[in-house]
Amino acid sequence: SFPFLIRLFPSVLTKFVYLNFLAFPFLVDFRRPELLVNNTINLHLTTEPGVTVGIWHTVPGSRGAEAQGKDQRWYEEALADAHPVIIYLHGNGGTR
Repeated sequence: SFPFLIRLFPSVLTKFVYLNFLAFPFLVDFRRPELLVNNTINLHLTTEPGVTVGIWHTVPGSRGAEAQGKDQRWYEEALADAHPVIIYLHGNGGTR
């Protein structure tokens, strides 16, 4: 009966393959990365109409003292300066 259910409801298979409904470690609020990683802020980018991607922006430790107590605007301006940006794509099965 399992193949029949998958044929009727293909979205169920997607949920079980990617497991994107699970947040590991459990009971952690990934919308507040500053509680997990120093010098980090949560941002959202609209890539196309109706599609929003959540990202974390982490400044390097060498700029950590400068980042203390700064707001989202400072982090956005830090992306535009001359420092290199490294993009890490975690894959389809994890969380930020």
